[in-house]
Amino acid sequence: MAPASGAIGAWLGFLAYERGLAPRTRKAYETDVSALARDLRIDPGAPAAAWGRVRTEQLRRRFARDRRAGLAESTRARRLVAAKSFFAWLRSEGEIPADPAAVLVQARRTIVLPHAITREDAERFLSLSGPATPDNVRDRALTEILYGCGLRASEVVGLTLDSVRFDEGLVRVRGKGGKVRLVPLGSRAEEALKAYLADSRPTYRPAPGEAALFLGPRGRGISRPTLWRIVKRRARMARLPKEVSPHWLRHSFATHLLGGGAPIRAIQEMLGHADIGTTQVYTHVDAGRLASVVRRFHPRA
Repeated sequence: MAPASGAIGAWLGFLAYERGLAPRTRKAYETDVSALARDLRIDPGAPAAAWGRVRTEQLRRRFARDRRAGLAESTRARRLVAAKSFFAWLRSEGEIPADPAAVLVQARRTIVLPHAITREDAERFLSLSGPATPDNVRDRALTEILYGCGLRASEVVGLTLDSVRFDEGLVRVRGKGGKVRLVPLGSRAEEALKAYLADSRPTYRPAPGEAALFLGPRGRGISRPTLWRIVKRRARMARLPKEVSPHWLRHSFATHLLGGGAPIRAIQEMLGHADIGTTQVYTHVDAGRLASVVRRFHPRA
């Protein structure tokens, strides 16, 4: 897809430089609003004036078609958010006389509970043994970081050598929207990382100036697909469900912390959630623990 131009291109620039949205989010929004333009018979590269003719009823019909077409709830929600953001920006810039999307309301979304593995499964997964090859040493460090720090796959592949602060026991993580946070580094993850840095990373013969923490055979930083393949392979070796993914390990990190009594605000900070509501979904996952708290402490339980 060629770089967006016209009103859509200017809006994407606003999202990048004023709102700080991540590239993947901007690309998804670009795809959504460009598709909307084609549905409304507007050239995606058209100037802002072309959008002034759009009416609320046209948008309602378009989003109703999405629902009848059976699109996933998350996809429909993102499309509507993208459209509302675009038209709100056009109106704020004085490019259109009224915002046709302002009255559109997002339907209440079904809570999708995150998947997590048990503590026992996590221990089996992380304790996989094998020959101390460079790949095995690297992969153990990778999985310890995923589960031990609750990082996203993109955050792990984005780690650099100076991200890890062993003297402070912290990992400096660049998350969504370029926001930086510090996450505690557990003893198991620290041990695995030190072994990787000492015995494994040098064998990949890093390219000059290569700062990526986790490397592949060519001496360059690994990619997200490579990280996924590593997790999938080790999950099979540990006889875990085939659906296990890097995000399952992040969810497991949060669920097990909550189950151990960690404050939800601390979990929010470590996960890098901007909204506490995003973190509160883990209270649904750990409903059994909450029920036991009520039984233990409530006088009428």
